[in-house]
Amino acid sequence: MSKRQLAMVMDLNKCLGCHTCTVACKRLWTRDEAMEYMWWNTVNTMPGKGTPRDWEEMGGGFKDGKPQLGHLPSREEFGDAWKYNHEEVFSGGKAGAHLEIQGKKPEWGPNWDEDQGAGEYPNSYFFYLPRICNHCSSPACVAACPRKAIEKREDGIVVINEDRCRGYRFCMEACPYKKIYFNPDKGVSQKCIFCFPRVEQGVSNACARQCPGRIRFVGYLDDENSAVHKLVKKWKVAVRLHPEYGTKPNVYYVPPTSPMKFDADGHLDEKNPRIPEDYLKFLFGEEGLEAKRIIDKEMATVRNGGKSEILSVLIAYKWSEMFGGFDTDPATIEWTEV
Repeated sequence: MSKRQLAMVMDLNKCLGCHTCTVACKRLWTRDEAMEYMWWNTVNTMPGKGTPRDWEEMGGGFKDGKPQLGHLPSREEFGDAWKYNHEEVFSGGKAGAHLEIQGKKPEWGPNWDEDQGAGEYPNSYFFYLPRICNHCSSPACVAACPRKAIEKREDGIVVINEDRCRGYRFCMEACPYKKIYFNPDKGVSQKCIFCFPRVEQGVSNACARQCPGRIRFVGYLDDENSAVHKLVKKWKVAVRLHPEYGTKPNVYYVPPTSPMKFDADGHLDEKNPRIPEDYLKFLFGEEGLEAKRIIDKEMATVRNGGKSEILSVLIAYKWSEMFGGFDTDPATIEWTEV
């Protein structure tokens, strides 16, 4: 059992969909052979199928405390890494198929349906959903591993002990968020490690520190001075994604607010937001709807000339206040490669 719990809050109202977080993670952690298809951090357009494709329908997790059967996602469902045949297209006169995987056209990728969303013009909508391993308080991956190769550290970070892992992949089946990957070269499962080598040096996660939209807050849930504690515990405007999976994830989200619909005459219909409440409830449960109501109320207060401590924190005027004390400059650390 962990003594404390590190957590992350992501404000979906500020995500740009720029994938800087994804690239920061990729360059740091998944550059080795056989990790080409791994994206420990992803940013998908919602509503959408995500990665792996249709992950929300793959099962796993718990229901009433009992483990649920899960699907083992294939490499194709994650979306394998492809190579662009630039030379053939630009120099060989073979315009047409601009990308391929071992001579075959790919059928899915991590952002295959990017920016498509849902709804019909002029009331179409979408928003971005960044995801990493949730470092759950009741991790299904830990419960499923017969080798006890997955451990929850004292700081709450969930890690895979690759010396013990034998690549059975029960963890991949059990995880309802499908954020565990298999390395066929090493024969082990791998996933986000919450940048613990950085955290141990007082440096925030690469995905959080590199985010130009300042959407990610990091800190201990029991640190009453941290933004994470205030957003999750005090104000309750940051909620869990698919809480019904029963794993008690420790990555939280501020649900997206929504522009109003246009009516048949082209006027704004202030009673009907474009993002259906039923969809937000599907993602975040009743808590998500209540969090959105709180945010809407705070925004109305500010529009009427008032002040909001909640919005001031979410706007993140000072980046150093977002990271719960993990604000050390990584350039000042003498890093040791293993």
